[in-house]
This record gives sequence, structure tokens and C-alpha cells, in this order.
Amino acid sequence: MVGDRGYTSHRFREHIWGMGARPAIPPQRHEAPVACPEWIDTNRNRVERLWARLKQWRAVATRYEKTATSFAGVLCLAAALDWLKP
Repeated sequence: MVGDRGYTSHRFREHIWGMGARPAIPPQRHEAPVACPEWIDTNRNRVERLWARLKQWRAVATRYEKTATSFAGVLCLAAALDWLKP
């Protein structure tokens, strides 16, 4: 389970461990460091940057579509155009 600093509560980490997964969530600045492989943190950063670029699309940021299917279509379109962009 990969997440950002917003999900650093001990209760949430214990819930992830209880489900059989390993949490890869960086600690808050005032907390002790948590062991996390470098490649997980790199990939988490890539995903966060992708969401930041996708939210530049107004339809993605405000979620105009009413159904999950049409929203997924807009996400796919935005991701494809982001991928094609030089």
C-alpha cells in the first residue's frame, strides 16, 4: 500500500498490516523515519506528479461526470494526451 503523508496514522498502518499488505507511507516530519525501499518512494512520487498534471484538466479536477464510467473515460483521455505530449 503506497500513500502520502496524509495517511501516516498508526491506526491506518496497523489496518494495512492486518490486511496482509506492507505500508509504504513516509512519516510526518516530526515522526521517526520508517524503512521504505527507494524504488517505492520514487514510484509514489511519479504517481503524485501524474495526478497533479491530470488535475490541470478541469473535468478531472472538479469531476463533472456523474457516473464512474464516464469519469474513467475522461481520466483515460487525459492520461493518453499527457503521455502523447512532447
